[in-house]
Amino acid sequence: QLVESGGGLVQAGGSLRLACVDSDGTLEYYTRAWFRQAPGKEREFVSAISWGDHDIKYAESVKGRCTISRDNPRNTVYLDMHSLKPEDTAVYYCGASMRYDLFSSGRYTSKIEYGHWGQGTQVTVSA
Repeated sequence: QLVESGGGLVQAGGSLRLACVDSDGTLEYYTRAWFRQAPGKEREFVSAISWGDHDIKYAESVKGRCTISRDNPRNTVYLDMHSLKPEDTAVYYCGASMRYDLFSSGRYTSKIEYGHWGQGTQVTVSA
């Protein structure tokens, strides 16, 4: 089970650290990713990281402002976000995928490849 935390209200230009813990440790070797969904919009890819950190990807909209990392002994993935903008406002979801070729196939941005999701954490950036 994935459980996200760290969301909140922040002013534009501020920072947040989101965390996603695999609470029962059953997703240890899975690729993990962050997606976000703004009101009235589709859930969109933000960032993904493979189990061994060999593959890391970011959406163009957050590249240079976000850093994904994982602490495998703690079954936790983090998303550090800086220089936040009002358009970053969304519910942020953590997902996990067992597909071994997720990065080589280019499918890491597709939400249907992730079979496990958390409940989401709200991020609100005020202007």
